[in-house]
Amino acid sequence: MTSIFSPTRPVPVSEAPLLARLLISRVCAGFPSPAEDLGAQRIDLTQVLITHPQATFLLRASGHSMVQAGIFDNDILVVNRAMAPRHRHIVVAVVDGEFTVKRLYQSGGRTKLQAANPTYPDIVPHGEQTIEVWGVVTACIKQFTA
Repeated sequence: MTSIFSPTRPVPVSEAPLLARLLISRVCAGFPSPAEDLGAQRIDLTQVLITHPQATFLLRASGHSMVQAGIFDNDILVVNRAMAPRHRHIVVAVVDGEFTVKRLYQSGGRTKLQAANPTYPDIVPHGEQTIEVWGVVTACIKQFTA
């Protein structure tokens, strides 16, 4: 079985459903609320996270350039290649043959990639250099325990 985190080339998400149990109640992230009966139903994560299974890839983030956008080192990015990238989308792009995740900036005929961390510079194409937007990040999956 090929890993979805292939270092040489991304592998598309299969169309097999990713099933999990969804509790009907919400959990309060502020002040606690009185306990309710916790009902449960099945939820297909592919229906929630993936709109184009054959054009959707999972990539693992590396580094700290997007922390203010909520993307941290080792997070799993859901990347849709069928979606048209627009100004302010978070995208995976290819710059000088390397993948990078940044916010797409397009205005006045200019294109650049912006980091979501002030310690990282914007990527502005120079000379013959081009930025190829590879896909649009539609979700970020975090894992809090190993």
